[in-house]
Amino acid sequence: MARVALVTGGTRGIGAEISRALQAAGRTVVAAYAGNDKAAAEFSNETGIKVYKFDVSSFDQCKEGVQRIVAEVGPVEILVNNAGITRDGTLQKMDRDMWDAVIDTNLGSCYNLCKLTFQDMRERKFGRIVNIGSVNGQAGQYGQVNYAAAKSGIHGFTKALAQEGAKFGITVNAIAPGYVDTEMVRAVPPDVLQKIIARIPVGRLGTPGDIARGVVFLTSDDSDFVTGSTLSINGGQHMY
Repeated sequence: MARVALVTGGTRGIGAEISRALQAAGRTVVAAYAGNDKAAAEFSNETGIKVYKFDVSSFDQCKEGVQRIVAEVGPVEILVNNAGITRDGTLQKMDRDMWDAVIDTNLGSCYNLCKLTFQDMRERKFGRIVNIGSVNGQAGQYGQVNYAAAKSGIHGFTKALAQEGAKFGITVNAIAPGYVDTEMVRAVPPDVLQKIIARIPVGRLGTPGDIARGVVFLTSDDSDFVTGSTLSINGGQHMY
């Protein structure tokens, strides 16, 4: 029986490509989404992937969503925490709601979904967790103290949880994408975007497929000796 993979934010952008790639790799994929019903329905109709609507920042909604997935599809053995939002602004202009929304959605969701699936993974002696961080969580970014803090937190969360899961056959890794050609990045003013690309040594934006291929490897049976790592997929923009 194919392993069940849950991808949060899995119906659009990078998440949609991750969902498709895992499906192509033989996984039974389910995709969680927050609000765009039209996009989710189109994605599901196109791919045959089941979609589930819940707010990943809410523990109660995540609990209900995971329970439905387990009952309707099966235990979650692969978890990709991809869901994320931005509420950009300098600290001077950032109110507490902007801070809380990004921390709760981008970082709190990792706690929620890992907490709700980790015990089953322990009992089954297998699990693959991939948390999607960001180059801006590694290097920082002007006007994104909330986003950078959340994504940096993901990298620390990953290393700590990896130590808890290792003896149970659970690997926990992160991917830190650079600037990827998505709706959000395409909304950047062209002159600013060209400056961003000029700082990327390979000379282009990433593609969702670049990230998805990394997820496929880190969730494969063959990646069992890789845990607690952060895979930077950024075209050389940030090296450390």
